[in-house]
Amino acid sequence: MIFEFLKSVILGIVEGITEWLPVSSTGHLILVDEFLNLHVSDDIEANKAFIKMFDVVIQLGAIMAVVIIFWKKLFPFGKENNPHPWKKEGFGAYVKADTMQMWFKVVVACIPAAVIGLLVDDWIEKHFYKPWVVALALITFGVAFIVVENWNKERKPKINSIAELTYQSALIIGGFQLLAALFPGTSRSGATIVGALLIGISRTVAAEFTFYLAVPVMFGASLLKIVKYVLKDGGTFSGAELGILLVGMIVAFAVSIFVIKFLMDYIKKHDFKVFGWYRIVLGILVLLYFGIKTAVA
Repeated sequence: MIFEFLKSVILGIVEGITEWLPVSSTGHLILVDEFLNLHVSDDIEANKAFIKMFDVVIQLGAIMAVVIIFWKKLFPFGKENNPHPWKKEGFGAYVKADTMQMWFKVVVACIPAAVIGLLVDDWIEKHFYKPWVVALALITFGVAFIVVENWNKERKPKINSIAELTYQSALIIGGFQLLAALFPGTSRSGATIVGALLIGISRTVAAEFTFYLAVPVMFGASLLKIVKYVLKDGGTFSGAELGILLVGMIVAFAVSIFVIKFLMDYIKKHDFKVFGWYRIVLGILVLLYFGIKTAVA
C-alpha cells in the first residue's frame, strides 16, 4: 500500500501544477492514470470508481490554495478594510459591496456549466474520458491560445480590474467554461482565459477571475463525485483509501500555492503562447502513443 501513497503524492504534484496552468489538470490526470494507476481494491470496478472520484476530489486541495492566497479578496464580510460597505449602518456596514458583486458575477459564470454538467455528466464521463478526446482538446485550445494572443498583440484590454467585469462578460466566460465541462483536456482555466481574452479582458484579470470561478465549481464537482461514489457506485472509504485521498489533496494544496504565485507573476510580463505550444506538442505525443498502442494491440 506504500506504493499507492507514493502514487498519490505524484498525482497531487501533477494536479497542483496543471490545475492552474492552462494545460488541463483532468487531461493530465487521465494520461498519468494510464501509466500510474492507483490500486486500492482487487475489485476492478470498485477500483475504477475510486480513481474517477479521486481525480476530481483531489482538486479540493488545489482550490484551498486559492482560498488561502486570495482570502482578503474572497471573504465578503468585515468592517475593517471595507472602503465600499453595502450600507453605512447595521449589518450592511459589515458587508463588502465590491466583493459581494464579484461573487454574484461568479455565480452567473457558473450557471452554464452547472446546468449542463448536471444533466450530461455521466454521459460525458462514459464517452469523452478517452485519450484521443483529451489529445484533440489539448491541440485545439493550444492553437486557440496562440491565435488569440497574436490577435490581441496590438489591442489594449478594455477591462483591467475585477470590478470592471460586467455580468454579460461573466456569462460569456461561463459559456467558455462549459467547453471544459464537456470536453476533458480542454482545461477549465484555459477555456475561461481564452474567452476572457477574446472579449478584451486583461491577462491578469482573466487569470484571477478564473481562480475565483474555480472555488464553487470545484467544490460542487467534488461534492457531486463523492455523492455518486457513495450512493451510485456503492463506494466506501477505508482508512487507507481516505489516507491516499488526503495525501493527494495536501500535496496538491502545497504545490498550488507556488504555482498560483508563479503564474500571476509570469503573466505580468509574458503571454500564454508558451502554454499553447506545450498543449500542441503534448496532444501530438498522446495521439502517437495511443495510436501505436492500438496498432500493436
